[in-house]
Amino acid sequence: MNQHIYKIGFWSGIIAFVATASFVIVQVLQVTGVFKFPMDEILIYSTSFCIVIPFMFEMLALHYSTPVEKRFWSHAALIFTILYSVFVTANYIVQLATVVPMKLAGKAESVAVLEQTPHSMFWNFDALGYIFMGLAMFAAVPLFENNGFQKWVRWALIANVLMTPLISIVYFYPVFSVTLLFLGFPWGITAPLAMLMLALWFKEELSLAHLKTK
Repeated sequence: MNQHIYKIGFWSGIIAFVATASFVIVQVLQVTGVFKFPMDEILIYSTSFCIVIPFMFEMLALHYSTPVEKRFWSHAALIFTILYSVFVTANYIVQLATVVPMKLAGKAESVAVLEQTPHSMFWNFDALGYIFMGLAMFAAVPLFENNGFQKWVRWALIANVLMTPLISIVYFYPVFSVTLLFLGFPWGITAPLAMLMLALWFKEELSLAHLKTK
């Protein structure tokens, strides 16, 4: 196995973890009223966007670190990751490059159809993105054994998978409220934890690879 892939997986995972944790912090500060428009939206969409590419590289590295007999599952995880990336990137770029600037210019009504509000088109894009992220982690679960350090990676992934139905309820429940948002709050722990544990698995594999070359 090319050790550079382990390094890419590790550092991508660390960056994805930091970006996700940053998003969670911004979300909390937005809900509590610390951040107001436009700073809240700029920071929410920026930190969310910063998750995309590192997470995609982390899952790509996972695919190339997986034994051939298990690559069906790693390939599935990669496909779901790409679907996540496409949906959320489309949303975040539209919000940052079009909606926020037009709202600042006093022309919000001209881009109202593009704004991410509950049950709007881009709200659903965001929902699909995070559902596909959950499915990516679901597909990655069979890649890890239930022993050693892999056990902790496996259970971190499972924890985030279990949050996916709750995330779906938050997005698709007919009436959105801040109280409903708290239903999905554990995702703010499980998602960055899963990314971090996977990153640490790459680091452990890299250490083992170094020992084998000595």
